[in-house]
Amino acid sequence: MLKYAIILYWSNEDRVFVAEAPELPGCMAHGSDQETALRNIKDAMQFWIETAQELGRPVPEPNGERLMLA
Repeated sequence: MLKYAIILYWSNEDRVFVAEAPELPGCMAHGSDQETALRNIKDAMQFWIETAQELGRPVPEPNGERLMLA
C-alpha cells in the first residue's frame, strides 16, 4: 500500500482536479472529479516507483509527516 502524501486541488486553468505526490518528484495526475484524480495518482505513483526500480534509481521512503504549506 502506498503511504505517500498526496496534494489534491482544483485547477481553474485546466478545469480539472490535480493530484500531486510531492515526495515522488514530477509525479502528478488529474481527473474530472476528486475520486478520479485520486485513482489516477495512485496508478501514477505505482508506475513512478516501478520505473525508478527498473532504472536502479532510489525510491524515497514515505515521510509520514504532515507537509508544511507556505
